[in-house]
Amino acid sequence: MLKYNLLNCLPLAEELPDSDDTPVDNELQDLIPGLLKAIVALLWAERWDWYFGVDMAIYYDPDQPAIVPDGFLSVGVERVIDEDLRLSYVLWEEKVVPFLVLEVVSHKQRGEYSSKKKIYREMGVLYYVIYNPLRRRKARLEVHKLVDGIYELVPGNPVWLPEINLGIGAERGTYQGINREWLYWYDQQGKRYLTPEERIQEERQRAQRLADQLRALGVDPDSIS
Repeated sequence: MLKYNLLNCLPLAEELPDSDDTPVDNELQDLIPGLLKAIVALLWAERWDWYFGVDMAIYYDPDQPAIVPDGFLSVGVERVIDEDLRLSYVLWEEKVVPFLVLEVVSHKQRGEYSSKKKIYREMGVLYYVIYNPLRRRKARLEVHKLVDGIYELVPGNPVWLPEINLGIGAERGTYQGINREWLYWYDQQGKRYLTPEERIQEERQRAQRLADQLRALGVDPDSIS
């Protein structure tokens, strides 16, 4: 794990670039982590000790440029710093290494299986998740856990993450009207948690069933205030 010399005069987040000016080259690199963030925001709505960054710069070494994963989850940090939110994630300010980092592989690989993996290992990121939608013969989802300084592939789909009481996995579903394989969070029994869209639909269906029951009893639900 990287360590910082506190005697050094380290730059603040406000003094660092908040982007590497490199756009994502695949829409999935935005949508997939965005969906994970939306789901966990519902699951942990009452918690303020976590942060999920999407396409945000992580400054891990004052002598190195930032690394920008497609998504990352940190636990044990302030969810909101102030009304201007985070410009970037600076390790020597946050003092918490991301718990999980996600990379979504596009047609042009960007070191997800090599250089980035090495950096996340040196940072001490516990779980490194790679999702490669282009794979056909190998598993598209890989979850690597840091064990004694080495990333070990964790089998299964979904993969249970006991440290946060959540699982992460891939399955086919619909998000923003797009039917394909997405990444989701799961409970310990392997049941996936609903997306915000699915929760809204579930509430609508529940309300419709209640209205139908009232009508069967001769009560007009629209007359109830």
